[in-house]
Amino acid sequence: AADLSKPIDKRIYKGTQPTCHDFNHLTATAESVSLLVGFSAGQVQLIDPIKKETSKLFNEERLIDKSRVTCVKWVPGSESLFLVAHSSGNMYLYNVEHTCGTTAPHYQLLKQGESFAVHTCKSKSTRNPLLKWTVGEGALNEFAFSPDGKFLACVSQDGFLRVFSFDSVELHGTMKSYFGGLLCVCWSPDGKYIVTGGEDDLVTVWSFVDCRVIARGHGHKSWVSVVAFDPYTTSVEESDPMEFSGSDEDFQDLLHFGRDRANSTQSRLSKRNSTDSRPVSVTYRFGSVGQDTQLCLWDLTEDILFPHQPLSRARTHTNVMNATSPPAGSNGNSVTTPGNSVPPPLPRSNSLPHSAVSNAGSKSSVMDGAIASGVSKFATLSLHDRKERHHEKDHKRNHSMGHISSKSSDKLNLVTKTKTDPAKTLGTPLCPRMEDVPLLEPLICKKIAHERLTVLIFLEDCIVTACQEGFICTWGRPGKVVSFNP
Repeated sequence: AADLSKPIDKRIYKGTQPTCHDFNHLTATAESVSLLVGFSAGQVQLIDPIKKETSKLFNEERLIDKSRVTCVKWVPGSESLFLVAHSSGNMYLYNVEHTCGTTAPHYQLLKQGESFAVHTCKSKSTRNPLLKWTVGEGALNEFAFSPDGKFLACVSQDGFLRVFSFDSVELHGTMKSYFGGLLCVCWSPDGKYIVTGGEDDLVTVWSFVDCRVIARGHGHKSWVSVVAFDPYTTSVEESDPMEFSGSDEDFQDLLHFGRDRANSTQSRLSKRNSTDSRPVSVTYRFGSVGQDTQLCLWDLTEDILFPHQPLSRARTHTNVMNATSPPAGSNGNSVTTPGNSVPPPLPRSNSLPHSAVSNAGSKSSVMDGAIASGVSKFATLSLHDRKERHHEKDHKRNHSMGHISSKSSDKLNLVTKTKTDPAKTLGTPLCPRMEDVPLLEPLICKKIAHERLTVLIFLEDCIVTACQEGFICTWGRPGKVVSFNP
């Protein structure tokens, strides 16, 4: 880990605050690095902290956009292009070689679609910005490029995830949060899945291939501020990631897509067949941090990623819901099969429903009544928290996941009615109901700070977190994942 006691460069700003930054990894060397810094008043600065140089300031006169910079990133594979998002809901494409001009830019419509428009800058000479994107309603909180740089995922205050083809400026797919704005977004290392977090206290997993929500995770007690995949734990074994021994019909679409985009060094989809009774193995690991000061780690496993279609009663050990199983959040059919057990490193299954038999003698026994009645309940960090459901009045916000009664569908509808036209999204593929998709439990959920967490980065030898109190923490990885015992 870096020596955080000796900064390479230090700058103090007056009248405006840095809000985000991004290094250009393509051009970085030991002697030089290009760093973009966005500011609360709308400007973007290009600096070299190693050479102690300040080369350029973009939107200096705030003629392009006066609102806060929410996200800035270099365009993948480019030495000079970068993209800047603002709380105005606009994004701008810049070239470091071009100037910004002395007057407000004039725009010409390039392409328009559902809830988005892209304009080019009209001028006699080439100047910044090259493009202006207007996306959704309200602030554009964060965006992320796919690993291959071809697609752009944006999350906005209107609660929508929108995924674009960056070069052709086409909308690939959308998703709506359960409620509230979406604050953060990230891609899986192979570009197949997108995870978002936001004001509904949930992490939501969206399939890029199928353009649909495949799971939600509930463990945070306040807004989720950062989500990130762990590429070093995701890679489990070296094998052809698209090699299956199951039914070809089950994976036909995924196989076709995977041949084009799968990266065998970063993703692993283990071989399985319809009678496989081995424990579910880890496929993807991601983490999240939130305003509740907690770090959560999650696993996306085969039972969530590749549910059998159709799912017969004889195959309920895959922990995937079908029409005859209880809704997500309640314990599933207690079929005693080896497939219900989890690998030794994991204390319990990270997805609900899970077998009550495999957890016999544990705190999950309090859920026996719920299994019998088939009542849908939300997953929480630990099952004994269910007993404390009535002591959640000290929660920061009434409309959080932890505050919604698990027995009253009326209260769910009451919450959604506070939003504009909820009937148009809730219960549709844009925003499935809670009982319609699997609900993940975090592997761990640990309070690691005293103030809101704002940073989560997975490195090969450590995990980096930071909070609004100003502390940057590096957490050493265990020597082996097997020995991980929080």
